[in-house]
Amino acid sequence: MAEASLGQTIGPAVVLMSAAVVAVPLFRRLGLGSVLGYFAAGVLVGPSVFGLFSDAKSILHFSELGVVMFLFVIGLELRPAKLWAMRGQIFGLGLAQVGAAIAILTLAGAAIFHLPATVAFIAGAGFVLSSTAVIMSVLQERGEISTAQGQRSVAILLFEDLMIVPLLAVVGFLSPLAQGQAGWTRMLMAAAALLTLLVVSRWCLNPFFALLARARTREVLTAGALLVVLGAALLMEVAGLSMAMGAFLAGVMLSSSSYRHQIESDIEPFRGLLMGLFFLAVGMSLDLAVVAAQWQLLLAMLAAFMVAKGVVVYAVARLFGGSSHQALHRTSMFLQGGEFAFVLYAAATSGGVIDARQNALFATVVILSMALTPLLMLAANRLFQARTSMEGVDVACNLHGRVLLIGFGRFGQIASQALLSRGVDLTVIDMDPDRIRDAGRYGFKVYFGDGLRLDTLQHSGAGEADAIMICIDDAKAALQIVELAQHTFPQATLLVRSYDRGHAVQLIRAGVEYQIRETVESAYLMGAQALRALGFAEADVEEAAADIRQRDAERLSEQVQGDAMSGRDRLHVQPIPEPLVGSPSR
Repeated sequence: MAEASLGQTIGPAVVLMSAAVVAVPLFRRLGLGSVLGYFAAGVLVGPSVFGLFSDAKSILHFSELGVVMFLFVIGLELRPAKLWAMRGQIFGLGLAQVGAAIAILTLAGAAIFHLPATVAFIAGAGFVLSSTAVIMSVLQERGEISTAQGQRSVAILLFEDLMIVPLLAVVGFLSPLAQGQAGWTRMLMAAAALLTLLVVSRWCLNPFFALLARARTREVLTAGALLVVLGAALLMEVAGLSMAMGAFLAGVMLSSSSYRHQIESDIEPFRGLLMGLFFLAVGMSLDLAVVAAQWQLLLAMLAAFMVAKGVVVYAVARLFGGSSHQALHRTSMFLQGGEFAFVLYAAATSGGVIDARQNALFATVVILSMALTPLLMLAANRLFQARTSMEGVDVACNLHGRVLLIGFGRFGQIASQALLSRGVDLTVIDMDPDRIRDAGRYGFKVYFGDGLRLDTLQHSGAGEADAIMICIDDAKAALQIVELAQHTFPQATLLVRSYDRGHAVQLIRAGVEYQIRETVESAYLMGAQALRALGFAEADVEEAAADIRQRDAERLSEQVQGDAMSGRDRLHVQPIPEPLVGSPSR
């Protein structure tokens, strides 16, 4: 019995992982992105095709923990002061987009599809709540979360998450099965939960993790981090709020903690797995029987809602100072409905505001829009690239150089000088046509090429190169190029620019022959110059510099074998009790 029970537990997990392992690399290879791969895999194993899973809703509810952990990690990157500085974008840009979109979509539902006003409002309001999971995954894949445009997108998503509270309260008022005061009760519970979370986060979390750290057991810290995330999410759900919002606020409160990096590294594996499971579950939830029975209405509603919402998103982006390119980029991301629409539609159905058929119809429209978003973003990106002028830019083709340099930004430009000074045959590729033209004005010959593409690397001479220098500023892309080069061009020595210490550890673990952090040498030089400015003798300065380099190398080696906290004893965290050698000369 025990063996049968264990098999019944492991079997579904094996099926899900197999579907993801096959579909995601295939879709990424085709340039369609991992999110669409998860969706497709979910549709195939779900009840509508092979029927390997019949209870997609339960899996969807469980996998929402992936979204919760994603928002927690994002919160860790946003200190309270930074979040406060974003308040204008959250309540200005977010309110403008959400308010206008709800109004337009409600009108579209009533005028085009002749829905009753309350039903049209519920349908439109649910579709306005964009998918945090889809958009944040795309922003992370592209490395855009920390950019100005990425921060605006995050601000809008935060406001949309907050909107689930008043929208659920409105459902309570509209429901013929509930009393009007239920909406006020829900809002008071939400306010109390938020206050409780803020108090606990502000005064209790740091002492809590300090207590766990004394145990010197990593598993205990991991359990503590999971407890904080899941506890905050559960508190928000009980209060009728978004679980993701609770986790986000907990992350923000921990962003200034000295344990932030340790917590983030502990949460990361769970977040990635559950995010993939969430997208699989959304794919499973697509009912192809509903699509087949009402495909004309579904397609008409999908097109009308996406176009109406797109017009609003573009107009708001332009009104708030965005360029046409930026507005189109944001529009391509926010065209879909999201996971919180399912919560709103379910509440409206249980309250008698909409019926089960309408719930299935609206939910299917949302799922289809989520599945279409990666394709629309891919089309938008290609459209933007097509608009970029290639005049005066040569595409990499049939090149032969002893060294291939990928990325000709500020780092690559300086790195190329030593090679050029000794007459080394150097091939340089870059993805920015404007940068290539600017380099040409100074006499550099740079070719247009994407280092992530195998055919581009082959045309750039990677198969004959003695060395490949990866000088791009995208840490994730650099790792992908490393993997591609190691597999296909093993004869070439890899020299890689690393973004930070964590990226350096990843590169070393991947077997890169040489990596260097982009700011480390300049930081060494500044520290040495500061000692000189204070009057220390040159011998003292050189000894200090050698000591710091050795300590840093030893710490990095320990981190490669251990984790981010390894080698902490190598750091100077307070002044040493005696001068390095004698007293500073004056």
